[in-house]
Amino acid sequence: MAAKKMALIATKGALDMAYPPLILASTAAALGWEVQVFFTFYGLQLLRKDLSGIAISPLANPAMPMPVPMPVFVQMLPGMESMATMMMKAKMKKKGVASLEELRSVCVESDVKFIACQMTVDLFDFEKDDFIDGIEYGGAATFMKFAGESDVCLFI
Repeated sequence: MAAKKMALIATKGALDMAYPPLILASTAAALGWEVQVFFTFYGLQLLRKDLSGIAISPLANPAMPMPVPMPVFVQMLPGMESMATMMMKAKMKKKGVASLEELRSVCVESDVKFIACQMTVDLFDFEKDDFIDGIEYGGAATFMKFAGESDVCLFI
């Protein structure tokens, strides 16, 4: 029996949206599935060598649990994004949640295929040196064949 296939499209580069594609990809790979992730637009941030700039914003994120209720005008103040990011990363570490770097490494070690959208790389003037080694570059057509044959296809 052929291995199941999962295709993911990662479009977001914020901390809270960075975890789902990496968790799902690493889990599926651990189950023996063949996995490809197509990173486009802001999702390309997850392929950068340095992930320290990945942040979370409390602004326009009403489901984000805060220790105390905050009016919107407070969420807009300078430094609030940095504070929210620091608090979320500390909470994740305390709860034993793997870091983005760790999850990404597990994916790479598990042969998850990462595809960087060439159009988006060109659009944002990225250089190949900006990204981790071992990824592929291609357009949507590169990914579509696999996605069309996959058992599970998710847009994140």
